[in-house]
Amino acid sequence: MKVIVVGGGPAGMMAAYWAAQSGGDVTLIEKNEKLGKKLFITGKGRCNLTNNCDKNILINNVVRNPRFLYKAFNAFMPQDSIDFIESFNTPLKTERGGRVFPVSDKSSDVIKAFKKALDKAKVNVITDCTLNRIVLNQNRISAIVANGNNIQCDKLVVACGGVSYPATGSTGEIFEIIKDLGHTVTPFFPALVPIELKDEFCSRLAGLSLKNVTLCCKTQKNIFREFGEMLFTHTGISGPITLTISSKINRDSVEEIYLDLKPALDMLTLEKRVLRDFEENKNKHFINAIGGLFPKSLIPVVVELSGIDPYKTVNSITKGERNVFVELIKKFPLSFKSLGSIKEGIITSGGVAVEEINPKTMESKLVNGLFFAGEMIDVDALTGGFNIQIALSTGYLAGINCAL
Repeated sequence: MKVIVVGGGPAGMMAAYWAAQSGGDVTLIEKNEKLGKKLFITGKGRCNLTNNCDKNILINNVVRNPRFLYKAFNAFMPQDSIDFIESFNTPLKTERGGRVFPVSDKSSDVIKAFKKALDKAKVNVITDCTLNRIVLNQNRISAIVANGNNIQCDKLVVACGGVSYPATGSTGEIFEIIKDLGHTVTPFFPALVPIELKDEFCSRLAGLSLKNVTLCCKTQKNIFREFGEMLFTHTGISGPITLTISSKINRDSVEEIYLDLKPALDMLTLEKRVLRDFEENKNKHFINAIGGLFPKSLIPVVVELSGIDPYKTVNSITKGERNVFVELIKKFPLSFKSLGSIKEGIITSGGVAVEEINPKTMESKLVNGLFFAGEMIDVDALTGGFNIQIALSTGYLAGINCAL
């Protein structure tokens, strides 16, 4: 059984290894000069390989088409990913939130483990090789054209990634080839990206990191809330909770976005806290009396938005002004402009329609012998190692089934 796998990311390398282990004569082609180019930059260069969690947590962290992945996750779980990489002399560790990294904190070590696996399985790897066309014979895969050369094959696994980070090779031309075969490719949306704001104060707050805050976003269909850490940039906001929110709102229209700066306190408790601070600083100017509530760089912005004279003494602030101030803390307004560019998204939302793929095998329902894996498919998840686990699980299923 001659198998060709297109794409040298985690999904493609996994598919190639398991296809070879299942008896296939496997060739892996990659358009870049080396394998794992996008994998190299994941986790800020540390490679968050997977998340050490159970299936329920996995599914709950998939934003798009989670039910499609039940079979893939059942077949290849995070512990299987950990065991696989560690079997090639790359020890892993589990950090906060179940995130799994190599002990060395070097993504290159994970890539080396994959290369060892491919060598062991005798996979023929060809780099600097671009897929030009897929050739069918009576609606069955018969060959591909790559770098202008016709290469015969019985089965084909396409694992070329999405359209984010195009510098790593995910430029999207493959989707036009897939469309020509009759497949539906759902529209692409940015996922796990920063959020751009209209607010002028962003440049003044750039670099400010806030912990233990809640980012709230109201769309036409839902209200999303995420608690944790975020970061102001020159053009908007980023950080973990921002990236999560971005993936949940990317297919809807945003109506309102704001921050709860003190989510641990309800309105009544917060009001008592503010009254206490005001009493302790009753003879100070307002701008100098609220240092216990906010980081230093945030204070001028909060004061400005409150509408209270910054040099008004605290003991002369009215109850109405105080109420406005307390409400501002619980609902610090942000003016949504747009999501960041899809090119800077950690992953792509959108891809080959799941309705046209067999979830038990990852084989196309339209073309015999054609399989998909990884970010090619219209599935995406939150940060924390979940997207690479999707790549590994779908790659595993595609690999073992394409060699049958």
